[in-house]
Amino acid sequence: MYPEQLLIPMRQELTRLGVEELRTVADVDAKLADQKGTALVVVNSVCGCAARNARPAIAMALQHATKPDVSTTVFAGQDREATDRARGYFVGYAPSSPSIALMKDGDVVFMLERYQIEGRSAQQIAADLTSAFDQFCTSGQPA
Repeated sequence: MYPEQLLIPMRQELTRLGVEELRTVADVDAKLADQKGTALVVVNSVCGCAARNARPAIAMALQHATKPDVSTTVFAGQDREATDRARGYFVGYAPSSPSIALMKDGDVVFMLERYQIEGRSAQQIAADLTSAFDQFCTSGQPA
């Protein structure tokens, strides 16, 4: 586990965008169990590719006109039980940090795993996300 003080700015990069932090199993289940509509689920991380690529890409993508109904995050390496529970909803995908899932009616319809984030620019990742938003989300929904 990382010291909480170290993580505060990393958490705030997403929460200041309106991304809801899910820190417990109950939080995750309240948002994802029987979920209707679309949900963005970000597995945040302290790694460099989360800082350089994933979090900036999410900030860019959430500026798009079409957005998921809800946007959430769990923090790998810190909120272990919540992260494990969120990953349990990602049927067919191995644990990956960072990762970004787009779910619709409880099923993963789009996923970016670490190997698809590393070595790519935030702009490229944001383009992937906005394309998925356009495909699976209703236009004009709040993030």
